[in-house]
Amino acid sequence: MSGGLRHGWTTGACATAATTAAYTALLTGSFPDPVEIVLPRGQRPAFALATEAILPGERAARAGVVKDAGDDPDVTHGALVSATVRHGEPGTGVTFRAGPGVGTVTKPGLPLEVGEPAINPVPRQMMREHVELVAAQHGGGGDVIVEISIDDGEKLALRTWNPRLGILGGLSVLGTTGIVVPYSCSAWIDSIRRGIDVARAAGHRHVAACTGSTSESVAARLYGLPDDALLDMGDFAGAVLKYLRRHPIDRLTVAGGIGKLSKLADGHLDLHSGRSQVSMEALAELAREAGGTAELAGRVLLANTALGALHLCQEAGLPLGDLVAGRAKTAAEGVLRGAPVQVDVIVIDRAGTLVGRAP
Repeated sequence: MSGGLRHGWTTGACATAATTAAYTALLTGSFPDPVEIVLPRGQRPAFALATEAILPGERAARAGVVKDAGDDPDVTHGALVSATVRHGEPGTGVTFRAGPGVGTVTKPGLPLEVGEPAINPVPRQMMREHVELVAAQHGGGGDVIVEISIDDGEKLALRTWNPRLGILGGLSVLGTTGIVVPYSCSAWIDSIRRGIDVARAAGHRHVAACTGSTSESVAARLYGLPDDALLDMGDFAGAVLKYLRRHPIDRLTVAGGIGKLSKLADGHLDLHSGRSQVSMEALAELAREAGGTAELAGRVLLANTALGALHLCQEAGLPLGDLVAGRAKTAAEGVLRGAPVQVDVIVIDRAGTLVGRAP
């Protein structure tokens, strides 16, 4: 457990459990329930089946598991993940297909070829290993077609990065450990990395990492960037910068509100309100450096928010937004450590008005 929060299971683990149950039934006529699987790190969870069916007309069996993401706010929590398993041609091994609600890869840059179902490499390996185990236990050949489907997956996928990554028609089957750690944010960070991969593969030389939808629309409008050059960074500035350090793109625009970018300016790489705070002392110091009076600096120090500090400085004719953008640019370049990425920063207010820029 993490901080008293309950762990859950990835879609890859659920798909593996459903595949194991369905292939067992295809060979024996009966479904194991609960069905136990072995995760990559050796844990052996058991999953209750939510659905099961022998499909004699299709020479197939289908089993379904309801995904339990534990206490993580996962978009797929409660979704039914199903596997339909059919015999394949001898010697073909395990072939994967996207059923309803599972997406198909349409853009290069992902760890799967274009045209493949969006079932990631580790879940595929887990399913292959369990097909081999079931085949060994029950005298099967191990040559099967595995079709994974997720109820309402096409609708749920609209709330994920998938459309921007070029994964169309549904969700991805994900997971490297099989376990969802509550609030680990690993899925979001992984999506940021895949977004950079897709942008690079598409030949984009300029990407914008944005803290939210308002800053994203401003960056897209300013630079004419297509959807697959826009990175939904959220609070994870560090994830963007560290990945670009290893996989550079010519130009990066960092776009966000004055509050979050004040934190980046102060050296924070996680901009979440629970994990970093705006330093009013740093903003007051910037006001002084810009020529503000001691009285103004004192008012900035007592302001409730970075936006409030911005308004005070705007009234005094001081470019606090530009100063924050400059500091944020310097902080970003420090994380990039000389990687060949040209950085610029745009700062907006809540209405989407540009209030700061560097250079």
